Amino acid sequence: MLKEFKEFALKGSLLDIAVGFVMGAAFKSVVTAFTGGIVSPLIGLLFNSDLKDLKWVVKEGIANSEGKIEGTISVLYGEFITTVIDFVIVAFVMFLIVKTVNHMKRKEEEAPAEPAGPTQEDLLVEIRDLLAKK
Repeated sequence: MLKEFKEFALKGSLLDIAVGFVMGAAFKSVVTAFTGGIVSPLIGLLFNSDLKDLKWVVKEGIANSEGKIEGTISVLYGEFITTVIDFVIVAFVMFLIVKTVNHMKRKEEEAPAEPAGPTQEDLLVEIRDLLAKK
């Protein structure tokens, strides 16, 4: 997998990389909507809340005069997990696309060229005929 990615990064033209970047950015918004709207709520069923809303409150805040709580310090691990899921989905799909393109390019390169000279059988027949003449 790393070898194929290295081939893509080093041998791909700038246009290939730009198209891949734009497609990846557009695809990421689709994946983000999928993760936020479908995956996150389904995983959240296990925790009785949306996955993105999961957090660890390190320090509770104090209510101000208006009734709003200020000064709360939280670790938003649910949002981080959702972002990691987004990344894994986008990276996997982009890998599959690159792998497919590389496979198609390899098939084009593997087409054997016709031999430039006579074949081995032709040479053997010629040698046999020369020996028969002597």
